[in-house]
Amino acid sequence: MNTNTTHTVRRLRGQQQGFTFVELSVALFIGLFLLGGLLTLVQDMRRTFGNQNQLAQLQDNERLAMTLITDVIQAAGYYPNPTLNTLATALPAVAPYFTQAGQAIAGTRNPAPPGDSILVQFLTAPLDGVINCTGNSNTTGANQPYINQFSIDGNKELLCTLNNQAPVVLITGVTNLQILYGVKTNFAIVNNNVDSFLYADQMTAADWGNVICVKVTLTFDNSTLAKSQPGQPLTIPFTRVITVMSRGGVNT
Repeated sequence: MNTNTTHTVRRLRGQQQGFTFVELSVALFIGLFLLGGLLTLVQDMRRTFGNQNQLAQLQDNERLAMTLITDVIQAAGYYPNPTLNTLATALPAVAPYFTQAGQAIAGTRNPAPPGDSILVQFLTAPLDGVINCTGNSNTTGANQPYINQFSIDGNKELLCTLNNQAPVVLITGVTNLQILYGVKTNFAIVNNNVDSFLYADQMTAADWGNVICVKVTLTFDNSTLAKSQPGQPLTIPFTRVITVMSRGGVNT
């Protein structure tokens, strides 16, 4: 081997030296740092996605519950063919809550969770499209009376009890139900304006016959979202004032 070849081999060997331990450690540290940042980003995205799903589910439950309750309360006192029926004949007294003929709304009062219950009575005709608390309408082929009861059980479930049958779970995650009845007590003024909001245990027999609107407050459990997002409330109340259609028109 000549001298030039020897020098060339030596130069190539010098150029092919590997990384030092310090260089490898720095590279490994940078890689771990980038990987940790990526994992943190993925976890944050998963947490945000989960929170958004929980919020969307909560909003869906709020809309479903209030839409169904609104439709049922609006129909309170409804009956078909007023030329053949009257309110008193269409809605007879039904113990223990409906103590007088023609009474369309009744309720119970419990200040502590799970709260109040409300009962709504109406008479439907076949295929008239008036829905009961299960979300169904009359397909029996004859006039059908419905007594709809909304309440909450100890499992945070909003229940529909239809005509004293087994309760049906509508949604979960509801901790409390509070009901105020808007009534007219001053009959010296000729109108259908509400002048008092009363709880069920404050209502008289005359008041039950003069319910113009109902103020419903549902309180939803938000504890899961509150754990992942500090500062969020543990519960979220959702309130709506619902006009009884036969007394004050339809909510818009």
